[in-house]
Amino acid sequence: MARERNQGEDFSGPLKRLLLGVLLLALFGIFIIWRIDSPRVERFRAQITDAVVPSFDWAMAPVTGAVNLLRDFQSYQRIVEQNRELRRELQQMKVWKEAALQLEQENARLLDLNNVRLDPRLTFVTGVVLTDSGSPFRQSVLLNIGQRDGIVDGWAAMDGVGLVGRISGVGKSSARVLLLTDTSSRIPAVIQQSGQSVLIAGDNSVAPLIDFVETPDLVRPGDRVVTSGDGGVFPGGLLIGQVAIDPAGRLRVRLAADYERLEFLRVLRHHGQDRIDTHGAIVRPSGAPLTNGDHDG
Repeated sequence: MARERNQGEDFSGPLKRLLLGVLLLALFGIFIIWRIDSPRVERFRAQITDAVVPSFDWAMAPVTGAVNLLRDFQSYQRIVEQNRELRRELQQMKVWKEAALQLEQENARLLDLNNVRLDPRLTFVTGVVLTDSGSPFRQSVLLNIGQRDGIVDGWAAMDGVGLVGRISGVGKSSARVLLLTDTSSRIPAVIQQSGQSVLIAGDNSVAPLIDFVETPDLVRPGDRVVTSGDGGVFPGGLLIGQVAIDPAGRLRVRLAADYERLEFLRVLRHHGQDRIDTHGAIVRPSGAPLTNGDHDG
């Protein structure tokens, strides 16, 4: 058995070398044929190419598919990265859009304040609304102006359209505005069309009540309501709103001020009417004698 195995190994070695030599000669011959520059050889090469290359399509299909798959994967990675970048840019654009909208709203509020026509004798101080009280039983807002700005308790505060309330509490750098809707707010007013003096009373609703109407039949929905100036608390002619009627038939005022967007308020400097510092004489019939308690006027 060992002798037969040795004989098989003796024959396999020269056979392998012979096959290797034949393969090298064949490759060398193909190389030489492929390098010869002759029309006849060129036609021969073309015939070989036409006969052999098409039959290798089945062998190249997996390679071509793998290459295409790799290219598609690389393209997908680029698309994913571009999508992430677009999302980041979109988020930044949303931030800039929100900032632009806020600036636009603030600019609109300031323009509204500038468009309010007031008595030329009145001056004002513009303040920014910081916060509100947050209580359903006391409706007020806080401004960033106070005693250092010359704010006095009782002055009127307006937004870009109408009256909002009055100053009720002043600090060094802040002031609280009591809104017209608060239950403790009472504002003397006039219904312009009928000329009736009324009182605007807050009741914690968006439309305060109109009290003490002398002739309700003369009042119509839509009539303008302005401050009367009675008592010297507020200057006269400030727009409050328009008359409206609630489902219960009570007269209310639909406020002209936009209470949902109170961002800037204009505080009017109003020092009231002139005070009477001296006592006047009693009016007596002409020719009547003076008494001890009477003075000459």
